[in-house]
Amino acid sequence: MSGPVPTVTALQDIYTQQSLADQTVRWNKLLDKFQALYGRAAQFVSRSPGRVNIIGEHIDYSLYSVLPMGMTPDVILAVSADPEQAAEGEGGTYKIKIANVDNERFPTREFDVPYAEVDIDAAHHEWTNYFKSGLRGALQLLRKKYGPDFKPRSMQVLMDGTVPAGGGLSSSAAFVSASALAVMIANGERDVDKKALTEVAIVSERAVGVNSGGMDQSASVFSERGSALLVSFTPSLSARPVYFPKTNPEVCFMVAQSFVTSNKQETGPIHYNLRVVECSMAAAYLNAKLCPKGAELPKDAGPLGVSIRGFHQNYFGDSPAKPMPEQLAELVELTKTTLTQEQGYTVEEVAADIGTTVDDVKARFMSSFPVRGERFKLRQRALHVFTEAQRVLQFLSLLEESGSHTSADYNARLGALMNATQDSCRDLYECSCAEIDELCRVARAAGSYGSRLTGAGWGGCSVHLVPADKVEGIKAALLDRYYAGRGLSQAQLDEAIVVSRPMNGSAVFRLKDGSLS
Repeated sequence: MSGPVPTVTALQDIYTQQSLADQTVRWNKLLDKFQALYGRAAQFVSRSPGRVNIIGEHIDYSLYSVLPMGMTPDVILAVSADPEQAAEGEGGTYKIKIANVDNERFPTREFDVPYAEVDIDAAHHEWTNYFKSGLRGALQLLRKKYGPDFKPRSMQVLMDGTVPAGGGLSSSAAFVSASALAVMIANGERDVDKKALTEVAIVSERAVGVNSGGMDQSASVFSERGSALLVSFTPSLSARPVYFPKTNPEVCFMVAQSFVTSNKQETGPIHYNLRVVECSMAAAYLNAKLCPKGAELPKDAGPLGVSIRGFHQNYFGDSPAKPMPEQLAELVELTKTTLTQEQGYTVEEVAADIGTTVDDVKARFMSSFPVRGERFKLRQRALHVFTEAQRVLQFLSLLEESGSHTSADYNARLGALMNATQDSCRDLYECSCAEIDELCRVARAAGSYGSRLTGAGWGGCSVHLVPADKVEGIKAALLDRYYAGRGLSQAQLDEAIVVSRPMNGSAVFRLKDGSLS
């Protein structure tokens, strides 16, 4: 599925017919505001969507495969670039002017950026940090191609985003991916490779303090209309479409917001980043206890340079005799007998058990990003990772099995795997919340086959596999039993529930005289 990010000249190449009218109005407003703001026409628009993860939660940064899909909500950046790559400020700088259509929440900024480095203060929660991180990553790619003296062009940028921030649909990955793509195109690249863009976006988002795994960026860049996306991370990043068979009754995905916001950048030390640290520690612990003495945990693409998948491969070797489902089943049992402390492990206990010092553990696992925790629940986190990896394989097997899919039982089997993921996220990974649990209970009672959180968790969105003929009934149940009485505005209620179709990933829209046609 690699190849260049598509260049399009019509909105129907991006959106479905149902959303085309609304999107045309939205894009025209963006381009008109760009002209008014900067006194010149935009040259192109960079677009990357949000994503909903169907199954495979919190295992991408342990390098196990996941199954997301792109969505209609997206980030679009209208861009113009100065034609000359020349220093504008003192000491050799270029200028970035960036604004947001929602300028009350996201004020306009202007930066003189030194050619040498893009400075990002991850401790300061500033919306433009996401653009800067995409800028930094794109420049690394450009300098790798053209040499270290490559000088970027000044840019004018106007952003519009419909992916809810902190809603679990990966607004940050969409913004970073669209930003990196915009910088590449603004600096003269005609064909931007999807895999290269994805890898840049994965690393770039870590600059804002998030130990991102790679699923979000892969889905944002690679997704194709009409299919889910199997994203794999070993031996290298890859993605392929996976199509849902036609079923009777037909099914669709419903995404319901909890309106509990969890910003990964702000809550990372006690939530998202802490889980990355716990999984990395679990990998080191299991490797020390179960692999031959002296077998180092291999360096890999995990956020901290190691992963549970690295231990997995160390344990079974390069040519395992058992198929992957049997390997995972064995690792589940080994985890239960090896990581026995339900209450978790202190740093001192981890250091003693893996045969190193406390300072070494802190340097390896706790120095890249701030985390706060006294006990690290290695058992629970590893069990979630291995069992969730099993569920992804089981879900994929169901989708790709031959034969008839004409019974509600088939849909229920898919739904049961999603329900089991929610149970694991709630009980083992502890990344759900009371509101997400309630959304799932209400939807299941109203006829959803499967309901679970999607995204980082601790709020955000839920995803539901629902019969097409019960969409309205499930919507009504959620509005009556969850959203009513929460003090939500009509605009929030209108956006609370989305019936999702798999959509295309990143694209570049070439404009003619600053307009769509």
